[in-house]
Amino acid sequence: MKINCKPLILGVTFLALLQSCQQNKSKKAPLDGFITGTTKISADESFAPILDEELYVFKASYPEANPVLDYKPEAEVVNDLLNDKVRAVILSRNLDTTEMGVLKRRTLTADVNKFAIDAVALIVNEASADTTISLKQIKSMLLGQSNTDKNIVFDNPNSSLVRYLKDITGSKEFKQKNIYALSSSKEVIKYVSTHPNSIGITGFAWLNDPDKDYADAVKKVKIVGVKDENSKIAPNEYFKPSQNTLVQHLYPLSRSLYMIDCTGRKGLAAGFASFLASERGQRIILKSGLLPDSIPSREINLIH
Repeated sequence: MKINCKPLILGVTFLALLQSCQQNKSKKAPLDGFITGTTKISADESFAPILDEELYVFKASYPEANPVLDYKPEAEVVNDLLNDKVRAVILSRNLDTTEMGVLKRRTLTADVNKFAIDAVALIVNEASADTTISLKQIKSMLLGQSNTDKNIVFDNPNSSLVRYLKDITGSKEFKQKNIYALSSSKEVIKYVSTHPNSIGITGFAWLNDPDKDYADAVKKVKIVGVKDENSKIAPNEYFKPSQNTLVQHLYPLSRSLYMIDCTGRKGLAAGFASFLASERGQRIILKSGLLPDSIPSREINLIH
């Protein structure tokens, strides 16, 4: 009696090929885990200093984790998410109704985690006599309603900072000749450090522990105190940005930082978001000069 081994051989060969294909596929597209693998996150370039610190400690703590932060202006970060180039972003605002609708049509759920509060700082040259300004004056200058010979500079037209300034002034566009958009927050600080007749608007994060390439420029500028005439707490006082004035709601120009994860699973984006919100992540923010979303507690040991 002869046994036909051909079907058996073909079956074994098929299974071997299938297994090989699955192995090759897994090599090409490995899934990231909570603290392992690689994932790309588009992030608002305004917050590069603090996010770089967080990333350094996270990767040092978890050597198998490699979140890649791609810094861009806010408008480009949002476009990356809506066009499915990334599934996780870091922004200074939550998504609006229209943006949430786009995600919903793609059956994506946004896991939003607020992890810090930054201040919008006004800076002038160290030689300038200006030390204070009111919120009303800021709005008038941006809207072209006040006579000023000062040049007002900020990072770039698509940044979260410009969108923030448009929100507080109710303006769709700044057309005044004395208002300039530069290329980055570093350029704003460098410009003000060499132009006494200018006012720079930048994120507070860029003024704390600056890198060597613009540290000298930071030394040549000073932060202006801001008064909010409509404040219910202190309408007649000027405040500079600090953790104390932010937590007490005394400084009027602030914005929150959010990690928005739309991956729908507990992958590396969720792992990094969890680290940002953890006590260790919040302590990094506290040390940077920004205000953490939840202030870490301090343990005090009493020895009798």
